[in-house]
Amino acid sequence: MFQTKFWRCFTIAGKKELEINEGIRDKEVRVIDADGTQLGIMSVRDAQKRADEKNLDLVKIAPQAQPPVCKILDYGKYRFELQKRDKEAKKNQKVVDIKEIRLSLNIDTNDFNTKVNQAAKFLAKGDKVKVSIRFRGREMAHTNLGLDVHKRFAEALPGAVVEKQPKLEGRSMQMFLAPAPSKQN
Repeated sequence: MFQTKFWRCFTIAGKKELEINEGIRDKEVRVIDADGTQLGIMSVRDAQKRADEKNLDLVKIAPQAQPPVCKILDYGKYRFELQKRDKEAKKNQKVVDIKEIRLSLNIDTNDFNTKVNQAAKFLAKGDKVKVSIRFRGREMAHTNLGLDVHKRFAEALPGAVVEKQPKLEGRSMQMFLAPAPSKQN
């Protein structure tokens, strides 16, 4: 029972396209065997014959090299392992959210402490915190008071690092805080 293996180009997880078997259009390629030994530079036809003898596929893995590098392997198994590796990497990545805390220019002490405690909870979870003050009406003449409130807020959070200093943008002043890097020795 003989099955034909004619694969063109395939996209793996939205990445680059790989040329496989008869889809490889180069004259000469550097060939690597299934066990990792280099077979040297040969014509695509000879390399394809070797892959067919082992009932495996010829896959161009480095098209930018001179000459291009092809490997003899089981393409279905190769795709499965790539997808598994991508899935594992996606599972291990940490998504950092940005939480916003809004302050006013004339905030009272208890309200200020409540906002500090809420920001501390966000930072403990590993999220970043955006602290903003909205200036209304005549408050625009007193932006220096907004800077003082931001500095006091940052000082009240010892477990935070000021990632972006307070900056006035239009009628609001914003500052970004990030969790302090943990010391692992």
